[in-house]
Amino acid sequence: MAQRPAVVLDKVSRCFGEIRALHDVSAAIYPGRLTGLAGPDGAGKTTLMRLMTGLMAPDSGHINIAGLDTVQEADSIALNVGYMPQRFGLYEDLSVLENMKLYARLRGLNAQESQRSFSKLLAFTRLEPFSKRLAGQLSGGMKQKLGLACAMMSAPDVLLLDEPGVGVDPLSRQDLWQMVAKLTGDGVAVVWATAYLDEAEKCDSVLLLNEGKLVFDGRPSDLTARLQGRSFGLNGFSENRRSLLSRALNLDSVCDGTIQGASLRLVLRHGHDAREIEALAADTGGAIRPLAPRFEDAFIDLLGGGPKGTSALAAKMSSFPNLATAAVECIHLTKKFGDFIATDDSSFQVKQGEIFGLLGPNGAGKSTTFKMLCGLLRPSSGQAHVAGLDLRHATKKAKLQLGYMAQKFSLYGLLNVEQNLNLFAGMYGLSGGTKQQRIEEMIQIFQLTPYLRHSPDELPLGFKQRLALACALMHRPPVLFLDEPTSGVDPITRREFWIHINGMVQKGMTVMVTTHFMDEAEYCDRVALMYQGRLIALDTPDRLKEKVRTSAGDEPTMEQAFIRLIDAADCANSAERNGCTEATI
Repeated sequence: MAQRPAVVLDKVSRCFGEIRALHDVSAAIYPGRLTGLAGPDGAGKTTLMRLMTGLMAPDSGHINIAGLDTVQEADSIALNVGYMPQRFGLYEDLSVLENMKLYARLRGLNAQESQRSFSKLLAFTRLEPFSKRLAGQLSGGMKQKLGLACAMMSAPDVLLLDEPGVGVDPLSRQDLWQMVAKLTGDGVAVVWATAYLDEAEKCDSVLLLNEGKLVFDGRPSDLTARLQGRSFGLNGFSENRRSLLSRALNLDSVCDGTIQGASLRLVLRHGHDAREIEALAADTGGAIRPLAPRFEDAFIDLLGGGPKGTSALAAKMSSFPNLATAAVECIHLTKKFGDFIATDDSSFQVKQGEIFGLLGPNGAGKSTTFKMLCGLLRPSSGQAHVAGLDLRHATKKAKLQLGYMAQKFSLYGLLNVEQNLNLFAGMYGLSGGTKQQRIEEMIQIFQLTPYLRHSPDELPLGFKQRLALACALMHRPPVLFLDEPTSGVDPITRREFWIHINGMVQKGMTVMVTTHFMDEAEYCDRVALMYQGRLIALDTPDRLKEKVRTSAGDEPTMEQAFIRLIDAADCANSAERNGCTEATI
């Protein structure tokens, strides 16, 4: 007997004015399966999620979810369907536990059922130590986990998760996957919308949207198989890896390329052979080798390929003069909030022209460290230097030497895009013709013309991030701080960002970046891993992976290195080690 779908989409369309968000989307989603909903920014993922919850009605077509029509029976959907929206939808003036109690009452759980759910969900999400903390005081990742816990409160028949992995570190994301696996094992249909294609690759099936149309419906492996024989690694070369990536991406035969530690990963266009990249390898003393294709390779290929390798932004910049000192320096940097130590005795240097990654779980102290280095927070003790300037004594002068793109958007929602650009240009001391020239350059490079009269709050996420980066770079600072700059954006937009970053670094700019996207950590020259406010590792991405290798055949990813190093730190810090040794790594 054929299994009945938990969700049926029948020629679903939805428009917003002249914008066609969805066009004739038809698909079936089944119980006991994890279905990924993937696509670039503006593809229609969130619109489809809202239609499935009954929050909006389609212009045409029908949706049936958990046996209910989303138009005729919208009021009953909430009792059978769990929904975690993309934006934090909980009460920030209630504690973690109070939010969970509220959702339990809304779901009709009795006291005994509620207590069981609280205990299990707090343990799974690692929120138990924070159960009394106000939701508004949680980190971005913790908010995501609380939202997921509330959506899962009554183990619904269908669970809709709109980008639950955004802002969540690899360790926490591993917990989320374990929770979801338990639900699908119990027969729940889970839809996981995501811009992270390593997440989509783990799903049982994937719906891939682009410009409102369904362009793929099936198992991730079926799409990945189309790339067989077209993915290659390039290593052993003598040229700077950033300049070599730029050269490779500008080849006609190359569809996509990324940095992986000291190597490059390249994907060929359909119908092209490897002769151009073989010649490139020979020219730089390197060699190519076939790699197993990834779902992300197939995604980029399906959408026509990634961007070319030349940054129009970097091309407008002159080379930065050499600094006599380290570009960024922390000396025993410590920040306390009452009895809580957010950053604990951190010391490191960042050289000019280096991309330095600051990684760690949510709440590890990364953003606090960033804010001290930007002069936004005063250290409790220790020193912070930027471009040779001590932030204790030259705060204003130092701020003009740096750009800062905050984790939470620092844009002004009451101003439109053009007004934000004008405001930030003036704040950074630009005036007259130079100011107008820089603004026009940013509008052109980041393709902001259609949005100049829009509020930043109205922009698609990718364009909001572009605007934030444009504002941070208006004055062409020698040091740039990026706090999770590509969180939640699609892979193509992420590649655009890194092409700009790579190009600017080649001109001598220094970049410090935090990220939960471990493929981005591969772009860094060195990576510092923070945990519980302290630095627990500092090295190149390849050396960090080598440190956690368990056998000759083990090829750990950066995500695996992250998790193993955190696990090792937990063992080392445990009062009762239970036999934990370095072999645990």
